Amino acid sequence: MGNFVLYETSGRIVTLTLNNPEERNAIGTQEQCEDVAQAVERVNRDAGVSAVILTGAGRDFCSGGNLKKIRDRSDFARGANPASTRDNYRRGVQRLVRALWNIEVPAIAAVNGAAIGLGCDIACMCDIRIAATSVRFGESFLKIGLIPGDGGAWFLPRVVGFSKAAEMTFTGDLIDAESALACGLVSKLVSGERLLSEARSLAERIVANPPQAVRLAKRLLRESHHARLDDMLELSATFQALLQESEDHAEALAAAIDKRAPTFTGK
Repeated sequence: MGNFVLYETSGRIVTLTLNNPEERNAIGTQEQCEDVAQAVERVNRDAGVSAVILTGAGRDFCSGGNLKKIRDRSDFARGANPASTRDNYRRGVQRLVRALWNIEVPAIAAVNGAAIGLGCDIACMCDIRIAATSVRFGESFLKIGLIPGDGGAWFLPRVVGFSKAAEMTFTGDLIDAESALACGLVSKLVSGERLLSEARSLAERIVANPPQAVRLAKRLLRESHHARLDDMLELSATFQALLQESEDHAEALAAAIDKRAPTFTGK
């Protein structure tokens, strides 16, 4: 893993920080995309992790693609011809997208500053978004004559609804934190100095639950995006049957009956 993503572990919580504040955490190379993907794969391999916080270093969350690299044809996106550009998207930003969407544990975006274009969509790839009161969001691809090549046309409508997603996409306008809260793009606003502590508090409430159940609950929620009810009921029954044989389920029941705090082992 390179230097673009800082990986910090505290108990069962991992904090991933996009770390290029000099360029507002813009993403402009295959290596940066690979750093994100590798960090996520590290999370998924570690059964000791039950939640992820994603944030940005400095004053921005992620300002999107690196415009200078796009202009100079030196980034991951723009190749020598349309065919190579398509392959660059598949191997670069779309590898990042697939990785973030497939984090096996709950992911919290702690949006500390501007989340523009790709940055806005990365926030939408997380399960929960909380933001500083000073943030701005924008689905701004049309402003530079492009469309959301990172899957934003799939992510954003699922978060804010089709009408608001269409407004944000077709105008490219920035929206402030209050507007983001009103349309459901974020679930909570806090002051900038409290953002990470609020994210950690939320993560702690998540990781207080049995680790296997947390991962399977996320899997169910993700499957609900496309599954029929009958398929969801079948998958729910399967997951429930597995969890009811787990040691953590027995411990949770015993703790509830004994009126004490449970101790989970992930088994």
